[in-house]
Amino acid sequence: MKLLKTSDVKIVDVIKILERDGIIIYPTETLYGIGVKYDNKKLLKKVFEIKNRPSEKTFPLIINLNHLDLLVSSIPPLAQKLIEKYWPGPLTLILPAKDGLPEEITSNKTVAVRMPGESFALELIKNSPFPITATSANISGYPAASDIETVLKYFEKSDITLFIDGGSLQGIPSTIVDVTITPPKIIRKGAIDIDLSFY
Repeated sequence: MKLLKTSDVKIVDVIKILERDGIIIYPTETLYGIGVKYDNKKLLKKVFEIKNRPSEKTFPLIINLNHLDLLVSSIPPLAQKLIEKYWPGPLTLILPAKDGLPEEITSNKTVAVRMPGESFALELIKNSPFPITATSANISGYPAASDIETVLKYFEKSDITLFIDGGSLQGIPSTIVDVTITPPKIIRKGAIDIDLSFY
């Protein structure tokens, strides 16, 4: 097991780990997440096993704006407005997915993505050539982890390549909005309070 503080981590090294079939646990501005390369089928399945996660619950992704072309078939006008207002930040958007993406990150031809707010995760994804999974670092059915002690309690004995310690986090998950349906719907109320009636 390798555990490093964010101040001791080089982003380029983390990206190499992800490119070489590694699994990381990393801090966002909200909670700790489990990260693998978005199209690595073997590791996507492994994360399901590690979390004991039901197969129908797919993984959200962190992205930068350049990654949208890899994932999304179109960006609805409302989504564009929300991106411009709230990204980077704790807002996850459910968008229409491109064909051919792994089933572990898509549901009913949609994909859930966000560009995280100020955090290690933002610096990581700004520099990453590919999207990274952002499923919460917990065993399914247990509380999401907002500190490294909880992360280690859950996963110390699992096949995680690198644990990245970002200290205690806010602990409130991102807000999730589905913009693939009309009217759009808030799927989860979280760190951002959005009134969709304004859009």
